[in-house]
Amino acid sequence: MPRTYRPARSIRVLLAEDQGMLRGALAVLLGMEPDIEVVAQVGAGDQVVDAALTHCPDVALLDIELAGMSGLDAAAALRAEAPDCRVLILATSGRPGHLRRAMEAGAAGFLVKDGPVEELAAAIRRVLTGETVVDPALAAAPGAAPDALTPRECDVLLACADGATVSDVAARLGLSESSVRDDLSAAVRKTRTRNAGEALREARRQGWL
Repeated sequence: MPRTYRPARSIRVLLAEDQGMLRGALAVLLGMEPDIEVVAQVGAGDQVVDAALTHCPDVALLDIELAGMSGLDAAAALRAEAPDCRVLILATSGRPGHLRRAMEAGAAGFLVKDGPVEELAAAIRRVLTGETVVDPALAAAPGAAPDALTPRECDVLLACADGATVSDVAARLGLSESSVRDDLSAAVRKTRTRNAGEALREARRQGWL
């Protein structure tokens, strides 16, 4: 059960955002909160782990679209290298597939950037109590349900992106041709499209790829 949040000191925050002006503005606004201290700022995903190991943040705020390494990949790297650091993913727009992938990467929350900074500060506090914080609109989205594409279905779709045949994809991924056909059929069904090409475009739109 989540514990009651009682801050004994300032919450140490690592902020990863590739847009310098936005990063600076967020740092200033969060720094105005009496119990939050931004201890590090980085502009690329491949700088996140080093910054976390150096500054020991309690919470990392990661933009989903970072140079060098995506926020999702950085979240997974933090889970391995700094497991005590809680991660909140921030995105410009809410895509159900991104939410699912963020949770799989070990993130404690997923928020869309258009909310007020007070909500972000509240989310930072909540994840420290053990809660998982998800933007309400995304939590109820159909794409967040368990029938989203599986990792292998995503791999098969991506392998077809260059026009590869079923036999080519099977050889490339080390699967049987029947498994590739089954995965393609499932992807088409789940995306409510007519063929693999349309399924690929829809999967990208939803953020599953």
